[in-house]
Order: sequence, then structure tokens, then C-alpha cells
Amino acid sequence: MSGELEIFVDGACSGNPGEAGIGVVINSDGKTLKKISKAIGQATNNIAEYSALIYALQEALLLKAKKLHVMTDSELLYRQVTGVYKVKNDHLRFLYDQVQNLMKVFDRVTVDHVFRAQNKEADRLATDSLKKKQAKMVAPLFDDIGEESPSSKG
Repeated sequence: MSGELEIFVDGACSGNPGEAGIGVVINSDGKTLKKISKAIGQATNNIAEYSALIYALQEALLLKAKKLHVMTDSELLYRQVTGVYKVKNDHLRFLYDQVQNLMKVFDRVTVDHVFRAQNKEADRLATDSLKKKQAKMVAPLFDDIGEESPSSKG
């Protein structure tokens, strides 16, 4: 891949911590290459934001990209990844280290903070991942209510 990938990332949480999900949009030359919407289980919002970035960087590797322009609406993620803020939380430090290692593989990675309105597709994908997860959780716990189990027929 010769051009620069434009990547939008976002994390969402239902409660903090709570069920979390990620949204990623990967564009090249004005065309969307990939959209990702995934539930990631229980996490904080900051962990979801980092997870979205890690997932995006891994996808960029698979696409054999050399240059990335990443956009996030998370001020904390942006400021930590760019070195403005120190990472004090141990859970975030682990994820931060993964991000730093992944970024070394590319020729150039720029990370910018954008307003939420500029990140609405990644935000929608992250939020949708939570809705999908909740829909799965609504499934009945007992599919065969009223039937006897084999062990009770003794």
C-alpha cells in the first residue's frame, strides 16, 4: 500500500467500567477500506479507546500500510500517545506499551485529536457493538422450559 491510511478510532462503554466496544474506520484515498465494530467485554472507557487503537494498528499491519494518520476524540488517549501526559495507570500502561511497539513498525504515524462530530462513524460503530452484545444477552436462559432433564427421569 503506497498511500497513507486515514484511521478513525473510538471506544464506548455502558457504565464505566461496563460492557465495552470499539469502532474503527480505515480509509485510503477517500475510500473506506474497512469498518470494525466489536464488543470487547468488561472494560473502562479508556481501555476501550486504547483497544480500538491497537486493533486499528493491527489492521493497518495486515493491510501492509507504511504511513498512518490516526484520529481520536479521546483527549486522554491522544495526549498519552503523543507524550503530553504520562501514563500512570498500570492497565493503561500495558496498552500504551503495545501501541508504542506497534507504531514502530510503520514509517510514520501521526495521531490527532478531533471533535466527536468528526469521529461520528467510529463512534457509531463502537456504540453499535454494545447494542449487538446486549441483544445477544437478551436470549432466553432456558430454551427448553418445561422439559425434564435426562438426570431427573431416573
